[in-house]
Amino acid sequence: MLIIWAAVLFAIAALGGATLATLHFRGRSPLPMPLALLHGLLAAGGLVLLVIAALTQPGFGGLALASLVIFVIAALGGFYLLSHDLRERPLPSAVVVIHGGAAVAAFLLLLAYLFTVHL
Repeated sequence: MLIIWAAVLFAIAALGGATLATLHFRGRSPLPMPLALLHGLLAAGGLVLLVIAALTQPGFGGLALASLVIFVIAALGGFYLLSHDLRERPLPSAVVVIHGGAAVAAFLLLLAYLFTVHL
C-alpha cells in the first residue's frame, strides 16, 4: 500500500513538474516558488514512502529498487535546480531535462513494478 501512495504522490508531483518545465522552456523566469515547493514536497513525500517500503516490505527489489535509485538521482537534480532558483540564477535547461527524464523513467519503473506485482 505504501508503494501505491508513493506512486500517487509522484503522479501529482509530475503534474507540477511538467508545468514548471513548460514555464521554464517558454522563458518564464523566475518560476512560481509555491508551485516549485509543492512539487518538491510531494516528490519528497513519495520518496520517503518508497524508502519506508524498501526497508519494511519483503520482496522489495528489482524494478522497485531501480525506481528508488533513479528517484534519488532525480531528487539530487531537483535540489540543484532549487539552489539555482534560490540564488536567482538561470536554470540550466540540460539539468531540467535530465531531472524530468530521470523522474519519468523512475515513475514508469515504479508503475511496471506495481502492475506486475500488485495487480
